[in-house]
Amino acid sequence: MNALFPDGFRWGAATAAYQIEGAAAEDGRTPSIWDTFSRTSGTVRNGDTGDIAADHYHRVREDVALMKELGLTDYRFSLSWSRVQPTGRGPVNQKGLDFYRGLADELLDAGIRPVATLYHWDLPQELEDAGGWPERETAERFAEYAGLAAEALGDRIATWTTLNEPWCTAFLGYGSGVHAPGRTDDAAALRAAHHLNLGHGLAARALRAAVPASAELSLTLNLHSIRPVSSSPEDADAARRIDAVANRIFLDPVFHGRLPADLVEDTTGITDWAFVRDGDLEVISTPIDSLGINYYTPTVVGAGVSESPSPYPGAPDRVRFEPAPGSRTAMDWPVDADGLHELLVRLRDELPGVPLMITENGAAYDDYADPEGAVHDPERVAYLDAHLGAAHRALADGVDLRGYFLWSLLDNFEWAYGYGKRFGIVHVDFASQRRTPKDSARWYAEVIRRGGLAR
Repeated sequence: MNALFPDGFRWGAATAAYQIEGAAAEDGRTPSIWDTFSRTSGTVRNGDTGDIAADHYHRVREDVALMKELGLTDYRFSLSWSRVQPTGRGPVNQKGLDFYRGLADELLDAGIRPVATLYHWDLPQELEDAGGWPERETAERFAEYAGLAAEALGDRIATWTTLNEPWCTAFLGYGSGVHAPGRTDDAAALRAAHHLNLGHGLAARALRAAVPASAELSLTLNLHSIRPVSSSPEDADAARRIDAVANRIFLDPVFHGRLPADLVEDTTGITDWAFVRDGDLEVISTPIDSLGINYYTPTVVGAGVSESPSPYPGAPDRVRFEPAPGSRTAMDWPVDADGLHELLVRLRDELPGVPLMITENGAAYDDYADPEGAVHDPERVAYLDAHLGAAHRALADGVDLRGYFLWSLLDNFEWAYGYGKRFGIVHVDFASQRRTPKDSARWYAEVIRRGGLAR
């Protein structure tokens, strides 16, 4: 019997602006922190940048035609803040908005639902120069940008997502420094996490005031599926610490209007949290319509000492990270679909009434085009099949799961890894920009056509 998904289940793929668009200096776009970071020596493998990426800016029609061929019902993309509102302040850039209007229209003409993310890590550089996400003003500027985007595109966009993976922005960008802007300051990372939450709440209010009542508002988090390495109290406490700074630092303010008390206690030597002002948590907990979940691999922890620099403020001297068993992707990430099921069931129990979307899930492997031009990626097909199987089990367990967005549609600029890691189900030859659907693309198209998995 096939593992079928409910009628109306949303089958999508996802991308991000800096990773695919290119055209970094065209039509009024100004530099983002990723333009600056990728030009800084030693930050990105091989000195790669997103200047051209997958050249999506010039290949929208070709790429949307690929989406239609695959049978996607939805496409999740992000807006480049620097393209829409250069420098992060002041009036909009009409040419930038025209690009996203054209993309949305192309999608709608193809029968594909546009799902827009306002922020996928590419802060305008001038806002970083003014202090970036550790500063409250950035949250206020983000709300202004959200309102401008909503006014221009609100008649075309069905779903608006405020932030993608604020954990990465805060703790990889300002804590460990492995992502843009490359700062290493735990106190700044915690301030950034709060102001990202505040920016989300302010943007949700700005969107709600500007878009049709039928539009869906969401937030996407890369929540950790955390497992203690043993049942000892010490390992359980290590898991609690990581859960606080990885998951509950966002879930509790957004859905419960509170800061986790143990998080505040764990980080007393880093900050006093005085930057949290009266009324902030009320704004942050502005109701939204769904929660997006990005999942790739579980997190296994125990008591001990972590690597340095650690992206987890308050934990490095008490928590060590253990490799999960099983096969691994080209990112050296363990493959474990049970972690996705565990995460979805947890959210079913902790957030009753909140619809969920899997907004990213996928794997990088060392794909290449063979002499006949085909790209065979059986490992990716197996990965996707296992994770969609976990999603189907979660549905059977009562999880209100509304859709699945595969990461990623295209091979792209994979952040600090440059072009060395391929997540796409469509192979991109970056020299020629030739697109070649991989076996996984054809497999996914058949899943969509069937409405589920062959079993």
